[in-house]
Amino acid sequence: MTQVALIVAGPTASGKSALALALAERIGGTVINADSMQVYRELRILTARPTPAEEATVPHALYGVRPAREPGSAAWWRDAALAAMDAARAAGRVPLLCGGTGLYFSSLIDGLSPIPPVSDEVRQAARALLKSIGPAALHARLAAVDPATAARLRPTDSQRVARAWEVWCSSGRGLASWQSEQAAPPASSSPVPPRPPAASRSPSASGSPSASGSPSASGSPAASGSPAESGSAAASASPAAPGSPAASRSPEAFRAVLLDPPREVLREAIEQRFGAMLAAGAMSEVQALLDQGLDPALPAMRAHGVPELAAHLRGEISIEEAARRARLVTGQYAKRQATWFRHHALAEPGAVHMIHARFTGLTQFSERERGELLNFIDAPA
Repeated sequence: MTQVALIVAGPTASGKSALALALAERIGGTVINADSMQVYRELRILTARPTPAEEATVPHALYGVRPAREPGSAAWWRDAALAAMDAARAAGRVPLLCGGTGLYFSSLIDGLSPIPPVSDEVRQAARALLKSIGPAALHARLAAVDPATAARLRPTDSQRVARAWEVWCSSGRGLASWQSEQAAPPASSSPVPPRPPAASRSPSASGSPSASGSPSASGSPAASGSPAESGSAAASASPAAPGSPAASRSPEAFRAVLLDPPREVLREAIEQRFGAMLAAGAMSEVQALLDQGLDPALPAMRAHGVPELAAHLRGEISIEEAARRARLVTGQYAKRQATWFRHHALAEPGAVHMIHARFTGLTQFSERERGELLNFIDAPA
């Protein structure tokens, strides 16, 4: 029997959490985190996690569940999300996955590759080599033995370069080669086709917030560093073990609401939000992380705003410069996220509802647009 789950997705600062909360209140949903940074316990402010009051409004799952010292992965999240979805249904609620990490959604919709586990010894050796020679030099070594994977990665992306190096050292086979196979099967009831051409999109001609049932534009796969790869340490998976959430379960029918605001709207929202984060105590949040003496290569230590504010706390840059850099990298990430979502389908045709605006509340929509959205989420799969 096919099970139904709702997805709320979009770039950072697009209003996903507020929309997910509003929809969950209407349909009796449990909001399940699909953001690779919001899983970390110590990062409530800088990752814009739902507030305690919001979490008390409807059930939330997988927010702040890992310490910063323990990197998450798509494989871990996939199993945890499937278990959270089952728990929501057991409580008579609708699973509502909310986030902007493309790899997390892809792990459910498309499945994961059978990359073998890497031993602590090999991982520590890879991190030591990275620290010794730097990411660019390690990327050059990777290119010599695994050019296919190296071509996908930026030489400055230390986390993913080290990950690719440790996979090659451990298995003698490149990460790109492993990723061409599939072990953890898709949770969706049928393969999700690629996006149709851009001509099929019909954004609002008036410039007002618009909602459309047409999927977004298609194109080539997202460039390296896209949200499909971001935020998690290892995107590996082993075949589902008996008794695990992925081992034996009914297929999922996903329905997705995708936020796709104009770039200038996102830019302004990011600008204002980071100022609010500073006022809410983001500096203290970063200081608490630094006090733990964590490896700077850990995903939590690379969350937007953390390296920049850490540099300020070390006396290297002014607070104004730290804020400027944090807003810049967040804006660049939002652009990559938007590109990824335009190129990857989250559900089958007819099961994706586009909103070409930043969500601030249901009242921002016309009566017709609000009705279309609510009818969409209420519709059977």
